[in-house]
Amino acid sequence: MKRGHVIAICLVGLAGVGVLLSEQTVDAQGDGRSLVLEMPRVALSSIPFDLTVKLEGEGWAERARVTVEDAGGHLLYDEEQALGDELTLEDVRTPARSGLVTVRVHGQARNRAALSVIPAWLSILPPLFAIFLAIVLREVVVALVAGVWLGATFAWGFNPFVGLLRTADTYAVGALADSDHASIAIFSLLLGGMIGVIAKSGGALGMAEVVTKLAKDRLRGALATWLMGLAIFFDDYSNSLLVGTTMRPITDRLRISREKLSFLVDATSAPVSSFAVVSSWVGVEVGYIADQYASLDLPGDPYLVFLETIPYRFYPILMLVFGLLVILMKRDFGPMLRAERRALKDGHLTRPGSKPASDFDAKELSPPEGHRPHWVHAVLPIVVVIVTAMVGMWITGHDGLEEARAEAVAALDAARAGGDADAIATAERELSLLAVNVRNVFGKANSLSSLLWAALLGGLCALGMSIGTKTLSLKDAMEAWVHGVRSIALAVMILVLAWSLGQVCGHLHTAQFVISAIGEHLPPTMLSAAVFVIAAIVSFATGTSWGTMGILFPLVVPLAHELAPEDPTIVLGSVASILSGSVWGDHCSPISDTTIMSSMASSCDHVDHVRTQLPYALAVGGVSLVVGELATGLGLWGPWVALLLGTLALAGIVRFAGKPVET
Repeated sequence: MKRGHVIAICLVGLAGVGVLLSEQTVDAQGDGRSLVLEMPRVALSSIPFDLTVKLEGEGWAERARVTVEDAGGHLLYDEEQALGDELTLEDVRTPARSGLVTVRVHGQARNRAALSVIPAWLSILPPLFAIFLAIVLREVVVALVAGVWLGATFAWGFNPFVGLLRTADTYAVGALADSDHASIAIFSLLLGGMIGVIAKSGGALGMAEVVTKLAKDRLRGALATWLMGLAIFFDDYSNSLLVGTTMRPITDRLRISREKLSFLVDATSAPVSSFAVVSSWVGVEVGYIADQYASLDLPGDPYLVFLETIPYRFYPILMLVFGLLVILMKRDFGPMLRAERRALKDGHLTRPGSKPASDFDAKELSPPEGHRPHWVHAVLPIVVVIVTAMVGMWITGHDGLEEARAEAVAALDAARAGGDADAIATAERELSLLAVNVRNVFGKANSLSSLLWAALLGGLCALGMSIGTKTLSLKDAMEAWVHGVRSIALAVMILVLAWSLGQVCGHLHTAQFVISAIGEHLPPTMLSAAVFVIAAIVSFATGTSWGTMGILFPLVVPLAHELAPEDPTIVLGSVASILSGSVWGDHCSPISDTTIMSSMASSCDHVDHVRTQLPYALAVGGVSLVVGELATGLGLWGPWVALLLGTLALAGIVRFAGKPVET
């Protein structure tokens, strides 16, 4: 029998014995009452899990004892609860092995469902496996598919064939079914089409000719890239795509490697947006702070707390400083040094044999022969994108703020009607946080809708200009637009796979495993440093800064307050460590969306971008950890001194570890 036939038979056999362990069975319900159990896909051994129970039917008591038992009758959860339409059972102990668990609302109803229990350490394997393969094989698509498939296999009864099917119909589809993900993908494709038209009409070439007259050498070209990254502070996605696509023709002329361009783009996207006083990040970060401060009854305006954390954001600030240092000192080290020397000496902007995440250099996008390129064909569409994004964020933010204020007023009226003093105070506090001002408007903005509008109008502007000036015919313009979309398709595929891997990590509770593995050993005097490392690991493994924040805020802030209830700086430092560590891990991770978009905008091989940026991110992260997080946590000096010493330390690293690119 041929080997292929044997493999096929084995896979079919595995599929036949696969069990979907989330299936529910109904048992002993009475008087029309029933329980619907929402079980996690898997539970990790020795790590508690949460369970949602929906109560259906009528005639439920106001309160009842709720228990969860494993197949052997061992109690996993036992509490008396007020009954409503839905119960959330938190911190249910995980049974020793897979099997049926029984949920009882005593005297009311019960139900059973199957629960799959896997060793906790397995949850970290899929992202690590994907990252390992990406670095070794330099095939990021293969690596991500393998990581998703491995995780799906763990999540679906250790059945590799079912895991393969779930990779496509559950995780890939689920990644695109998310409206935010779909918005990012469409925005990227629309912007790719616009860039294709700009390139074909000669706009990119014309802009490069103008800017290179000002940025006549590599230093000025890199510095212009860094400054443009600072200027587009309002959103990290806009930053990555606009800075990369705008500066690429210019840095190409100056023989700056695509790897260096990708690094400069990545180093000024999330770091800038994460602590800019007005950006798409502000609403998320202030929202997390507000939730925890309210739940712990801590004093202070959440936005002011956000501002107070800025000096403690050691990694984002020092990464910006490091980017400037390598430009001004004209030195690099590690793989980046080799990439820069290759570009300067041999003219190879990308590594020979590499596979850029996007391709805007194809002959199909070359300007028509005899046409004189003009910068206005590039600048005007880009200005339209920036202005539309800003105006869109203002409009959606204003609408969102008005809606939030209406809800807060309704909550205050309800609290006053009920006469509950605590509820009234809480409602008044919530309303006071929703004053109509710039930071609240941008905090409530729908940045993704705004970016979609911006890319659409920018593309129409590019098409209208190229056709209206008779630079391109309608056919040529549309062909250029389609080719631009096609050029960015690989990067969008990588994004979808990265999101799929993030879903897998969610089902496998990867973040909870990391927290439990490290969090049990948090020394109080080093809390900020430990939180910084945990946030970086979670962000690295899951590829999401915002997701990491959402996971860690409810865990870390109460812990910090409990350890030092009289010292608000401990809580403040912990908040800053979450925000900084999330960006650090995101920078190091090949499955991060901003890292992928930096590769995409710069037309750089994604693995090459990660490989060259990683030593830099580790260097800045190490200095931030030692000089910033550890030292300030131990009380050796304050944040401003830490930033000064961190700058000096990074300058020393660049001076002594780095070597001149131009020899």
